[in-house]
Amino acid sequence: MATQSILALYSDATYAAEAGEALDNAGFAKEDYDFLTDTPYPEGAFGERHSSHRLYIFPFVGALIGLTTAILLTAGTQISYPLVTGGKPILAIPPMAIITYEGTMLGAILFTVIGIIFESRLPTTKKRIYDTRITEGYIGVVVDCEEDQVNTVEQILTQAGATEVRREEA
Repeated sequence: MATQSILALYSDATYAAEAGEALDNAGFAKEDYDFLTDTPYPEGAFGERHSSHRLYIFPFVGALIGLTTAILLTAGTQISYPLVTGGKPILAIPPMAIITYEGTMLGAILFTVIGIIFESRLPTTKKRIYDTRITEGYIGVVVDCEEDQVNTVEQILTQAGATEVRREEA
């Protein structure tokens, strides 16, 4: 069965929180609806689900890849082209340490940027319903539901004090 998105606009955060609570009481999963606002409300202010992230993993993985690449590059180059200079060892640790440090930092930074893009869900493939009044202070509640639940959802959102409720344009 096809799903449809419904957007309700609220002028007050209390009404938006009541809408979320009413959707919970009606049996909708927290993954089925989301709150849209231009104001940074504290996490959980609307009773929404806790969103976890894995951003901290990306710098560690990037640093490990950068370290490994830098060691392989410096050691591989020195072993492939052994130039003995004045009886010094072929694998010179101090210059290798500088390149290894730089490679580690480069990997961590690049993977952090990739992680931010990934965890921000950019670019998005799904076109979501939106209203420009959200940037003017309104709070939007977007509900993804089955077509047979549309009237129920609209009734719940209206009873919670929505200024306007509209469906996704098909």
